[in-house]
Amino acid sequence: MNREHHYSVDVAWLGNRGSGTSGYREYGRQSVITAAGKHDLEASADRTFHGDADRWNPEELLLAALAECHMLSFLHVAVKHGVIVTDYTDAAQGTMEQQGDGGRFTSVTLRPVVTVSAPLDDELFATLHHEAGEACFIANSVNFPVRHEPRVVVG
Repeated sequence: MNREHHYSVDVAWLGNRGSGTSGYREYGRQSVITAAGKHDLEASADRTFHGDADRWNPEELLLAALAECHMLSFLHVAVKHGVIVTDYTDAAQGTMEQQGDGGRFTSVTLRPVVTVSAPLDDELFATLHHEAGEACFIANSVNFPVRHEPRVVVG
């Protein structure tokens, strides 16, 4: 069964310093991302592109979306396989290649550390990550590889 889901966010630029985009260094890259019923998210360009280092940038948000989606998908498939997960962290990293004024991500590597309540064989652990990758809406929407270097801990 195919179902459509729709999402909405609002983005407002906050960087007009009085002269708009009269010059490349004349405007700020600050913005705020809002969605109904959620906390505002302060965003900016990456520091490399004259943004604020203390605000989230689009590249970090994409990486966070991939890591979060894989985690949620993994937790779902763990339940389906009867695996009890008690903790999950990820130190995700992405590589972006700049080409002129644009560019693209060339890869993302997720490095989840999954704590489970009972020993888990390597094959099942690999299957869980594979199924999570297949189920992740965000990973299925990008045109670059999303790799996994998971580690399991029994605790």
